[in-house]
Amino acid sequence: MSKVSVDASTCVGCGLCEQSCPEVFQVQGDGIAHVKAQFCGMHDLKEVAEQCPVNSIKVS
Repeated sequence: MSKVSVDASTCVGCGLCEQSCPEVFQVQGDGIAHVKAQFCGMHDLKEVAEQCPVNSIKVS
């Protein structure tokens, strides 16, 4: 299983990850994306990570 993480020091909270996969990502009140789950059966998390404009999402 993949490990998904968001680097809070580089995340700009644009919300693209949350729009692409709300099952896994949520931009919280601090303006930073947080990981809610490590798996999504509907989306390719590597593709979601590639869409991040500041490369804050890591999938390993």
